[in-house]
Amino acid sequence: MINVIETLLDYIKNSSTDDSPPRPHIGETMGCWLYFTALAEEIPALETCLNTTTNSELLKLTQDSKTLAESQIDTLKKLMIKEGIPLPEIPATKPKSDPNSIPLGAKATDSEIANLISVKIASNIVMCSTNMGQSIRTDIGLMWLKFHTEKVILGSKVKILMQQKGWLKIPPYYYPPGAPHN
Repeated sequence: MINVIETLLDYIKNSSTDDSPPRPHIGETMGCWLYFTALAEEIPALETCLNTTTNSELLKLTQDSKTLAESQIDTLKKLMIKEGIPLPEIPATKPKSDPNSIPLGAKATDSEIANLISVKIASNIVMCSTNMGQSIRTDIGLMWLKFHTEKVILGSKVKILMQQKGWLKIPPYYYPPGAPHN
C-alpha cells in the first residue's frame, strides 16, 4: 500500500506547477510549529518507555514510533529553517537505563506504554489532518499527507499488538433504547 501512496505523491509533486511557492501562510506556519513541538515532546517520552519495558514486541513498536518521530521532525526542521520559521526548543534526550532497575512504583506497565503510544499517534493523525486541510502550498500539503499516512500505518500495528495483548481500552457498547442486549 505504501508504494501506491508514494506513487500518488510523486505524481502530484511532478504535476504541480508551483516552481516558486509563496511563503507559508500563518496557518501553515503554526501547523509546522505545533507538530514539531508535539514530536519534540514525544521523543523523550518514547525514550523513557524504551527504558521501562522488557516486552520485545512493545520495544520494537516503541523504537519504530521514535524513529518515525525523529524522521518527521528532521523533515519539518529542514522546511522550517528554509522558510525562516523559528524552531521551538527541543528537550534533552534521555540516557539509556536498565528496565529491571526501575522500582515497580515508578515503572509504567506495558499497557500504559502501549496506550500512551496509541494516544500520541491518534493526536498526531488529527494534527496532520488539520494541517493538511489548512495547507495551500502543495509541498506542505503533501508533507502532511505523508506524515498522516506514516502515522496511520504505525497506528494499525500498535492497535493489533494492543488487541493481541489485551491492552486495548474499549468503551462500553451502545445499546439504543429498546434494542436487545445480545
